[in-house]
Formats: sequence, C-alpha cells, structure tokens
Amino acid sequence: MAKKEIILTGDRPTGPLHLGHYVGSLKNRVQLQDEHQQYVMLADLQAMTDNVDNPQKVRENLLEVAYDYLSVGIDPRKTTIFVQSQIPQIAELAILYLNLVTVNRLKRTPTVKTEIDQKGYGENLTAGFLMYPVHQAADITIVKATLVPVGDDQLPMIEQTNEIVRRFNFLYKTDVLQEAKAVVSKVSRLPGIDGKAKMGKSLGNAIFLSDNADVVAQKVMSMYTDPDHIRVEDPCKIEGNTVFTYLDAFDPDTQTVADLKAQYQRGGLGDVKVKRRLIEVLNAVMEPIRERRKEVASNPAAVMKILQEGSEVTREVAQQTMKEVMQALQLNYFEK
Repeated sequence: MAKKEIILTGDRPTGPLHLGHYVGSLKNRVQLQDEHQQYVMLADLQAMTDNVDNPQKVRENLLEVAYDYLSVGIDPRKTTIFVQSQIPQIAELAILYLNLVTVNRLKRTPTVKTEIDQKGYGENLTAGFLMYPVHQAADITIVKATLVPVGDDQLPMIEQTNEIVRRFNFLYKTDVLQEAKAVVSKVSRLPGIDGKAKMGKSLGNAIFLSDNADVVAQKVMSMYTDPDHIRVEDPCKIEGNTVFTYLDAFDPDTQTVADLKAQYQRGGLGDVKVKRRLIEVLNAVMEPIRERRKEVASNPAAVMKILQEGSEVTREVAQQTMKEVMQALQLNYFEK
C-alpha cells in the first residue's frame, strides 16, 4: 500500500528526551510511520547555534536521542532517521532562502524572540541563531514534507516556512517547493515538574525517558501541586496542578482520574496519594521503554549504522530537490 503524505520531524541532540517530547511528538511519530513516509531528523547543526563552544555535548547526545527514538518504537524500517549535518544540501538551500526573508522578519518570529530573551543574548546574538527558522525551512522543504508534527510554540516556524515557499514559487514561477501543514498533538506541551509552563533539559524540571523508577518517584514526589493545600481535608484546586496535568496525559483510566479530581476538590484527598497514583502510571508507561533502551544502547555501532543509512537515503532525496531548485533559479550551468 502506497504511503500518504511526507512527514518531517526531529529533535536537537543536546540531552536525552523527556516526557514532554514523548506526549508532544514521539507517540505521534510511532503512530504516523505506518501510513506516511516519515523522516526524523537529529538536528545537530541547529543544536550548535547555542552550543558552539561545546560540540562534544552535541556529539555525545546524538546517540542518546537515537536510543530514545528506537526505544519508544520508531522503526528504521518504516521511518528514515537521519543526521542533519550529513545532508549538505540543507545548508545550501538555507543560504538561498536567506535572500527571501528579511532580518526584521526573523527578529519578529515569536519563538526566536522568546529564546533570545530567555538566553539573554542581547548584543551577542549570533547570525546563526537568528537564522535558524530559515534553516528549519530548509530542513522541511529539502524532503518536500507536507506534514510537520510540532508543539504549538512552533506554529510560527511553519508559517515562516510557508512564506518562504510561496515567495520562492512566485518569484521563480515554479511549483518545486511544497507548503507544509503543522500537526499539533492532543497534549502539545507538558509543564515541568516545578509547575512552570515549559519542561526543559536545561531547566532541571524534566522527567527523562531514561530515568529509572526511583528517580521518577523522587521527581513526582517533588511535583508542584496546590500551594494552598495545607491539610488533607481542605478542598483544593486542580487547575494548574501539575500532578493532575500528568494524570490527564498518561493515565488510561479516565474515570479514576475524574473521581480523584472530584475528591481532591471536595477535600479529603492528600497530595501524596495522588502522587503515588502518578508514579504507578508513569512507571507502567516507561518500563517497556527503559527495557528496550538497555537493549538498544548495548550496541551503539548498530545504532550509528541506522543513522548512517538513513542519512544516505535522505541525501539522495535532497540531491534531487536541489537539482530542481537550481533549475528553477537557472543556476544549472553545467547540466546536460
């Protein structure tokens, strides 16, 4: 059976993946790979935009993220997993795209503005960091992806990609490039265990897929709940309560979760009991992933071979896309 649309998704190899990645994208990738032609990218060049002084960190985490991919069920027989830096056509295409977007437009990109503020770049903002939405547009279009699973914070990036695609096709009177549609998961963002809106590798508020059962229990027990919940008998709020947010995302027994919420709001249910429920639920989800990860990580050479083969497949696709792009630009001087 012919597969449907082409999908591109990926992650920066700056650390192992966490539960936010799992509910936000990894589960989707496993489900989508049976019906779609799917590419999953290890975005090592993008990772270098804010790790330029620490390339070893990126190199070491390349395999860590690949282990996570394979552990959750992303199948290299169904999904092409590739390394961004091994596809030189992406960088070539990004250079061409830079002529189609203004500096002011890049500075207005909401995701970029937020990250610039978070990282405190100020006058030290590099051109590489500012242009990464353009690089991302090249990632997507080099394989002619039409679907891109993303978190809701990445929606402006997809719109910018489509702006570039429309401008390119209009200027050069072609239909070589494809617009992409964002696919947002049901749980597009999982808060950190500290209750902050974003779970992040560098924020110290993440539960990683590679965490063992004891670490998961420790992190859950430290989770943010209702700060006004002083006594068990007090009625409490579930809005903004991180434990219930995680139960909604991971507990398959929705009726039990609803009953716990009702009891918590009435009063008479302590945080510890709810947290113990979450520990049980999370470990049930994560244990098969942990076991598979041990098996996968025992043979790093085999995993690296998967990445090499996936990169070779992607490079062939990228070469064809660039051939068409250069024809549209009338830069195919020596083509016979």
